[in-house]
Amino acid sequence: MNTTQLRRRIVHVVYSFSAGGLENVIVQLINRLPADQFEHVVMALTTISDFKNRITQPGVRFIELEKQPGHAVPLYPRIYKLLREIKPDVVHTCNLAALEVTPLAWLARVPLRIHAEHGWDSHDPKGMSKKYRRVRKLYRPFVSHYVAVSKDLFRYLADGVGIPQCRRTLIANGVDTDAFRPADAMGVGLSGCPFSAAEHWIIGTVGRMQTVKNQPMLARVFVRLINEHPEARYRMRLVMVGDGPLKKEVEQILTRGGLQDLAWLPGTRSDVADVLNQLRCFVLPSQAEGTSCTLQEAMSCRLPVVATAVGGTPEVVQHGRNGQLVPADDEAAMAEAIWTVFLDESMALAQGFAARKTVVDHFGLQAMVDQYRPIFLGSLAA
Repeated sequence: MNTTQLRRRIVHVVYSFSAGGLENVIVQLINRLPADQFEHVVMALTTISDFKNRITQPGVRFIELEKQPGHAVPLYPRIYKLLREIKPDVVHTCNLAALEVTPLAWLARVPLRIHAEHGWDSHDPKGMSKKYRRVRKLYRPFVSHYVAVSKDLFRYLADGVGIPQCRRTLIANGVDTDAFRPADAMGVGLSGCPFSAAEHWIIGTVGRMQTVKNQPMLARVFVRLINEHPEARYRMRLVMVGDGPLKKEVEQILTRGGLQDLAWLPGTRSDVADVLNQLRCFVLPSQAEGTSCTLQEAMSCRLPVVATAVGGTPEVVQHGRNGQLVPADDEAAMAEAIWTVFLDESMALAQGFAARKTVVDHFGLQAMVDQYRPIFLGSLAA
């Protein structure tokens, strides 16, 4: 720890800082770690969005490097210079895109270099790429300690990258169960939403519209449900919150199916808790996940969930008890699971209550923060 400062200075390094589960974890860590022990810098290799406004801790510095497509080598001198200027006690890199900063942090004499794996890269949704394994092994000597947010990522670090037990910690993402709680009353309404929870049965999802999140599958499933069960047209609606490269494809699927008026795609929203409390069923169609923050948030709002059995999701959802699990990319299975929730209100209610209990008992936000704290203090790092 630097003798000139009383608090440990952490530089959080991400590819971009915009709405997303990984970024939400950083927001919560910054807001909830003791302010008298830690100060924070957020460094984005590309850009920083208004998502930074969710940080309530004063004095946080934001640095966006505006990296162009391709390798970050041209930015290396600037990153090294910044690290020497900032003099952090900890550099906290997140996911593969930020991992290449760790040798620079080592070279800049940063004492502690923590790397967190939050989920699979969109080009390697199942962690099978030999190239990416080689890259992770190449940077392995420069990382002091690893964090994985799910058991499959934890095992991957051991089996695929060769990280020993003493250099890795499993910390599931946490959710603020006070902010994400069941609504006091149904049918209050949501700003801009053309549907009403009191009148409609709304299916929904929240997340970046990118390949690994697979929102087009949910759009196709919605079209399938309405075609197979025309009576559902009067009540069933679809809400998909988020933005990204797949949004246009989702809109085209709904338009071709003639259902664009039965769906609402508002883009990114800051009132996710209010959105969730308008839903009757939350759906996560991902091809790969670490531990999905939005899935946990939906469960905390006491929603029945239908999710693909990928990554860390089966660690959160127990099929038939607190939700429904279906195989990835299986549209028929997902449609059947959603239809079951639609038809069986008592089952949906019971699974919603069980979902809330699961999150409160095992995925509380403060528990997550308390697990990161000793790692940032260096207590667990080699």
